[in-house]
Amino acid sequence: MLKTRLLQPEILAVLARAGHGSQILIADGNYPAVTTLGPRARLVSLNLSPGLVTCTQVLEALVATVPIEAAAVMQYDTTGPYGRQEDPPIWAEFDRIFREAGNPLTFDRIERFAFYKAAAADTVALTIQTGEQRIWANLLLTVGVIKG
Repeated sequence: MLKTRLLQPEILAVLARAGHGSQILIADGNYPAVTTLGPRARLVSLNLSPGLVTCTQVLEALVATVPIEAAAVMQYDTTGPYGRQEDPPIWAEFDRIFREAGNPLTFDRIERFAFYKAAAADTVALTIQTGEQRIWANLLLTVGVIKG
């Protein structure tokens, strides 16, 4: 029996093998996870149905399990049919989750196609596909160290 909030066995197995500098992608339901999967990344599909499981639920479990030293979001488009002029509300939720975990971070913003490239790098150990329906909810995390 585990005492952590994270119980998914495949995710725990990858995290146990990951180390400082390894990366974890939390992908929303629109993310092309199969075609942008890194060569060393394990894909875990948690997209049970639209809205289940969400990116914020996955992030809450991860921050309670592994140290995170950096986070990057996919920069939203400011033009075109999905163009925005302000940050997506889910980014404020990501920020809240990190602050509540005692780990306030400033998110790096990576242009969409550069984000796909970063998420397909050799350093990505795990891609978690969610059922998140909110757009611009992709989050690339870098594992930190346990300071003892």
